[in-house]
Amino acid sequence: MQGGIYRLKQHVAHEGKNATKCKARTPQALEAKEKCKKALDDAKRKREEKTVRELELREEVNVSRVGESEEVTCVGSSEPHKLGPIDKWTRAIDPKASKTESLKQQQLNKELWKERTHEVHKYIARWVYTHAIPFNACDNDEFKQMCEAIGQFGPGLEPPSQYDLREKLLEEEYARTKSLLQEREAEKMKNGCSIMTDTWSDRKRRSIMNLCTNCADGTSFISSKEMSDVSHTSEVIFELVDKAIEDIGPDDVVQVVTDNASNNMGAKKLLLEKRPQIFWTSCATHTINLMLQGIGSMPWFKKVIEQAKAFTIFVYGHTRTLECLRYFTKGKEIIRPGVTRFASTFLTLNSIQEKKDQLRKMVVHSRWDSLKDVKKSKKRKDATTIILNPTFWKDVKLTLTAFEPLVKVLRVVDGDVKPSMGFVFGELLKAKRQIKEAFGNMESRFKEVIAVVDKKMKVRLDSPLHLTAYLLNPHYSYANPSIFDDSTIVEGFISCVETFYYHDEDKQDQAVNTELKKFQNREGPFNKKLARTFENFDYNPASWWRLYGTETPALQKMATRILSLTSSFSGCERNWSGFEGVHTKKRNRLTTTRLNKLVYIQFNSKLINKKEKIKSKKIGDVLLSSDTTEAQGFLHEDGDDCALVVYRDEEDEMEGWPQGRRRRGPHGDARAPWVGRHGQALRSVPAGGREPLVASDAAREGWAPRGGNGLIQRQGATRSPPPSERRHGVGAAGGPGGGAEVGRRCRWSTAGGEADRPPRVE
Repeated sequence: MQGGIYRLKQHVAHEGKNATKCKARTPQALEAKEKCKKALDDAKRKREEKTVRELELREEVNVSRVGESEEVTCVGSSEPHKLGPIDKWTRAIDPKASKTESLKQQQLNKELWKERTHEVHKYIARWVYTHAIPFNACDNDEFKQMCEAIGQFGPGLEPPSQYDLREKLLEEEYARTKSLLQEREAEKMKNGCSIMTDTWSDRKRRSIMNLCTNCADGTSFISSKEMSDVSHTSEVIFELVDKAIEDIGPDDVVQVVTDNASNNMGAKKLLLEKRPQIFWTSCATHTINLMLQGIGSMPWFKKVIEQAKAFTIFVYGHTRTLECLRYFTKGKEIIRPGVTRFASTFLTLNSIQEKKDQLRKMVVHSRWDSLKDVKKSKKRKDATTIILNPTFWKDVKLTLTAFEPLVKVLRVVDGDVKPSMGFVFGELLKAKRQIKEAFGNMESRFKEVIAVVDKKMKVRLDSPLHLTAYLLNPHYSYANPSIFDDSTIVEGFISCVETFYYHDEDKQDQAVNTELKKFQNREGPFNKKLARTFENFDYNPASWWRLYGTETPALQKMATRILSLTSSFSGCERNWSGFEGVHTKKRNRLTTTRLNKLVYIQFNSKLINKKEKIKSKKIGDVLLSSDTTEAQGFLHEDGDDCALVVYRDEEDEMEGWPQGRRRRGPHGDARAPWVGRHGQALRSVPAGGREPLVASDAAREGWAPRGGNGLIQRQGATRSPPPSERRHGVGAAGGPGGGAEVGRRCRWSTAGGEADRPPRVE
């Protein structure tokens, strides 16, 4: 038969009239028939959904017309506006015309419409090309609505001026965006919210802090602040968070979510002194990524990851080898970029495992041996050896088995599909059980992996708030009643109640001594048959408590608020590009107020659209990313140094710093100076966090900027940075490329000599 894949599917599925029906009746043919039929039905459904969606978008646009007559003369034009969307389906009625002539006239109308559309498209394309507008911007709903609005207005539309865009229109859109978030404001007042904060540096080395809120309805952006000229001390972070709490309302804020950096922990102490009823928790996404990083650094797993990287770097480093790969994998890639480096590692290893047969077939095929890039290369032999080595595939499978349980938890806490606080602790316990089973329940094999998980989990994800959420989620506590007898969990629950009802001892007594027992014994509404919805993992625990916790009001209020919380600040972290996209070199004269409004509109519009996709179940895998930056390690040597998201663990870094080789700083801190993201020297301060190390203190302590590279060295040291460091563009502080690169190692001169240590990045 002739034709493309669509006709082939019709042939196999016995669908349509354009292809003959397949006569095969084997089990494989019947299975293929069902798959093809499903594929055709899915494609048809998607087309229908897209058509309905575009019609809805057009209907939302309503541009008022001048006058009441059916034929309207447009402003600025002498020609009446006659053609509209229906014109391409209509034709003039001619009673004398034959059927053939009528069809011919209708075809002419269609061609005329296509020609007019093409002419308009050329003007749109010219604007896109001239101003470097991303092509995917044309898929945005706002772009489609803009085209519809212009079409409804007709010829003669006068575009807005720069002043209009800067002032009146910006204010109106800002107000419209705020109105769209009114439902979330009501949810915050009803069930409380979380404040999320994180600091980052953009490509221009500006230090920027974002503040967001999260409630059961999703994440909202509050403000963005450039902090390049301010030390990120505990006091500064505390003041920003405290002001955000005051603006939202102290009674509506339940927790603050950050990472475990020392300056954040210092801010935590300050906040607890002023607002003891608010929790401060560690980001679950950050912590689980630290677990994956710790496991991936173990020799057993590190070896197989490095082998996989070596193979992919070789294949993707040559056009001919890459073409050969795509030939055998039918055009499919093995690199799978993720939102973090560790997600990329898992996704890529999983992709390699899925293509095991094709890769093994490729490296023994004559097509592979005949490649000029491969024939005499040592790396070619190494790549071939890796793929043909049965031990490699065994280790890949084992690595995926160890990573997968934690990756599943990462999908739960990072998904923003539903509040995750009630699930994070229970899913981590489940992941630990699955890891033990993967190693055959042999302690000697799983001991080190579980030790990494326990170490990262301690204090971060087993706080009283996490334990209470675990206890109050009937999905776990009713399935395993022994949870109520666990002393650690009960103590955590009591501590959490004391914090939540800090000023109300009566409510504390009511929740702990009376209502918890009712919940444990399933008394009253808890015993209803409909209450068994908790058995389904996809249920909403906060909604469950609103329905069945009516006879335990103190516990109900506490449960609905805690179980409506997020456990991560990834919703805040994932939209950093909003600030960078707004504040470019061409727009660097924006005022702070205007800049915040632009970021507010862009950030919240993205979050609202994301929530709509979640509701319509069109959201993709939360681990995937369109940015290949986080998969650089599988593309070229030392590519992980280019990762945008770098997860650091200060405790591990301090443990890796040799004792006896730390130099006392000017304030008595047993550390060498720290390198900031802008290349500046930093020192610890007693309240926590870092502040710039001024030249006088540095000179007094014998530290000085290393000439030409923006780092710090002990005076008298002469070593220059290696080529690998120079390749990263490290220039003089304040100059192009100034500052230490995230994740790179540098040489420090100390009292005991030189030692390798990773630069601390603030």
